[in-house]
Amino acid sequence: MNIEGKKLIWKDYQKEIADDNYFYARSCIRQNFFPASEATFMKIMTEELKKTILDEKKHTCCSGIGYHSDVVPFETIQTVVARQFALMTEAGFKNLVSSCITSFGIYSEITETWKHFPDQLEKTREHLYKATKREFEVPENIAHACDVIFKFRNEIARIGKNRLVDVHTKRPLRGVEHIGCHYAKIFPEKGVGGAEHPYVLSGMIESWGGEVVDYPERRACCGFGFRQYFVQANRGYSVACTKRKFESMQPYEPDFILTNCPGCPYFLDRWQYVIAEMEGKTYGKNGHGIPVLTYEELAGLILGYNPWDLGLQMHQVSVEPLLDKMGIAYDPNEKYLGKNGKFIGRPEMPEILKCC
Repeated sequence: MNIEGKKLIWKDYQKEIADDNYFYARSCIRQNFFPASEATFMKIMTEELKKTILDEKKHTCCSGIGYHSDVVPFETIQTVVARQFALMTEAGFKNLVSSCITSFGIYSEITETWKHFPDQLEKTREHLYKATKREFEVPENIAHACDVIFKFRNEIARIGKNRLVDVHTKRPLRGVEHIGCHYAKIFPEKGVGGAEHPYVLSGMIESWGGEVVDYPERRACCGFGFRQYFVQANRGYSVACTKRKFESMQPYEPDFILTNCPGCPYFLDRWQYVIAEMEGKTYGKNGHGIPVLTYEELAGLILGYNPWDLGLQMHQVSVEPLLDKMGIAYDPNEKYLGKNGKFIGRPEMPEILKCC
């Protein structure tokens, strides 16, 4: 196949991502798992990239977890999402950016439903007006926050202070990218690269100097899967899914794992501790785990932000081995200090998994 032919085919895997003026929809669970990630995204957007983005305090959870757990009916979630769109419309914005992969999938599913079944759109308008007296316009552009960081990845590289390069060996750091299932598997055309060739995280790793690790279980679920974890009796299946991924990637000796979903970094991080306690097995070198990062956290490291301001002390797998490889200076005495400088307490260290 010639180069022009490849470029023509690759066009089918691209997506339109707005340049500016975003309405930001936060995630309910991300704020609990990795609370600094969304604040970091806002800082990058406003201070580094000089973009206009509205963080609307009146927006709510999309109720996607309830919907996918068969608790919230489809008509109800359409109305909840319509309220988000109404807040966006009232503020004068047309481009919606979602922090949560599940929300991104929900917004995509609902807007696609409205395209094919306009009667559902009219019913939703009626339900929302009866409930709130609000009206809305459908967003012109819906993107996930990782899409936006991907779009400006080269600019972040240009202004960044660090690279994904081992300062000791000068080799590119090896990164596993893990794409959340609801990003491209539900509606492949909504994600950069689709379901077959998702490039949104790989593109960041490569632009920032790293090397992407390919391995057999690269596209397998992280193990969250809603019912796999929310139903306590199913949690063994959840950890088994994640273990299969770790066993598959370990021979390639990745330096870090990069994710774009609220649940994926939580489980890929937490289950390493659990597997170590259950089986005495660790997947990094010298008894450490493999550091797991959100795309905002990694972008923050590239830009030279303080690791503890990024909330990296919230991870159960220590990030210090990665920081050392990147040559990032950090004060270990500041790791467990709150914003007011007061010591917030050091967590109990695990018996097996080596922590810094």
